[in-house]
Amino acid sequence: MDEPTIIFRVHAVEQMFRRGISEVDVRSVLEDGETIEEYPDDLPYPARLVLGWVRVGSVRMPIHVVVSFDAERNTMYIVTVYGPNPDLWERDFQRRKS
Repeated sequence: MDEPTIIFRVHAVEQMFRRGISEVDVRSVLEDGETIEEYPDDLPYPARLVLGWVRVGSVRMPIHVVVSFDAERNTMYIVTVYGPNPDLWERDFQRRKS
């Protein structure tokens, strides 16, 4: 099967720009990251939350990428990208705090 087409939503690009996260960083998270939540009922396509670690400047930091997938068109949509807030996430950034 061919590699999926990746489309970055405007919101994702804005968040990436604000946080100094590159397209290469996002692609790295998608390739090597870990799916930590799944949203099978999201519309118009099922989505998932992927955690990965990237270097931004001299700092290694966690990145969450929300991506939805249109299987019919073999297209991934990058919905948003952000650095998880340590006040809301456990130390491993894989689980939300209770």
